[in-house]
Amino acid sequence: MTTTRGQGSGISGIRGLHHNAYRCRDSEETRRFYEDFLGLPLAASLLIETTKTGRDCLHLHTFYKLDDGSFLAFFETPDAPFEFKEQHDFDLHIALEVTYDHMLAMKAKAEARGMEVRGISDHDFIHSIYFRDPNGYVIELTAPMPNHAEATDNTKNRARALLDDWQRTKTQAAKTS
Repeated sequence: MTTTRGQGSGISGIRGLHHNAYRCRDSEETRRFYEDFLGLPLAASLLIETTKTGRDCLHLHTFYKLDDGSFLAFFETPDAPFEFKEQHDFDLHIALEVTYDHMLAMKAKAEARGMEVRGISDHDFIHSIYFRDPNGYVIELTAPMPNHAEATDNTKNRARALLDDWQRTKTQAAKTS
């Protein structure tokens, strides 16, 4: 009997991330960071001059390929205002998986270019460094530790219990304030 992936297995049917898309100030400045600095090749560019609703527009949509075949994508949209601001790590960041040695090499590369680099942070199952792209987004390079698979296995960790405790504590704190 042939089954389709995910059928009866509890898997969502979502095969993976194709791309995340973010606004950018300048497509070439963004390309220099993602392609020249991080090493992600510019894989595709789409010039969009009309929306699907027929409205005239001017957008450039660029895609940078990760080793797993997914993409980070950006929109430059000169005719539509967007408030760029430096993002706080807890508000928005893009985390990319690398090896520990690659993370160290990228830390040294960023420091040699005079870029601000934070970390190495130990999160118990990953090590991370952080810096900003030209648009103000926080970029995290993350190296899994040997316990990564077990730490992210929801049949072995307490992820759901911690979330439930958080919700209960948060709700109780709101009632007393």
